[in-house]
Amino acid sequence: MRDWQALLIHGAGGGAWEWNRWQGVLEAHALLIEAITLAPAPAGLASTRLQDYLDQVRAALQAMPRPRVVIGASLGGMLAALCARDADAVVLVNPLPPAPWHVQLPQREWEATVPWQRNARLASSQDAMVDSDEASVLFAFRQWRDESGGVLREAQSGIAMEKPSCPGLFVLSARDLEVPPAIIRNWAQAWQADQLETLAGSHVGPLLGRHAADIASQTVAWLNRLDLPR
Repeated sequence: MRDWQALLIHGAGGGAWEWNRWQGVLEAHALLIEAITLAPAPAGLASTRLQDYLDQVRAALQAMPRPRVVIGASLGGMLAALCARDADAVVLVNPLPPAPWHVQLPQREWEATVPWQRNARLASSQDAMVDSDEASVLFAFRQWRDESGGVLREAQSGIAMEKPSCPGLFVLSARDLEVPPAIIRNWAQAWQADQLETLAGSHVGPLLGRHAADIASQTVAWLNRLDLPR
């Protein structure tokens, strides 16, 4: 078993808190964890672009001792994939897809600042977290934050991305309405990466749902099976 360092990257509108259930599991297996909260550009969310987030992820990852794994969910999964060349392994949880798979996503229009915090409703959080318990839904409802529409427009536009040389694991929900699992399966096959199809019933289910701790444990097991050079 290796002493892994893990960088955890949250999705759009979220924060480091999204990894609370994973963090306890990973630390129990002796992984050293850093879960970052992405910061907007100095000029504010409306001026924030994907590169602003990417610079933060890359700096945090490069500062970690090796072996190191970068783990990202949704938008964080795209960021993790873009930084995977600096990692010894990458885990992508329902990640937003790059080109050419992006064309299969439903296209949406985004305001300069997406008001997810201001417009947060408990009912909409329940709809998005159908496989979570009531306490988790209430906690998430109070934590959602606004997001940069510019970042989301860039993410859905079709980012060019090379296959990383490190081992990869794609974690997907069986019933994800945001990023349909067929997209992730095709992407994983193209990258010759491993796949973990979970029982999670929503886009955020692998992190916030009832099966989150078990999914985290399976991810640790995958990491410990890797044959890395010493």
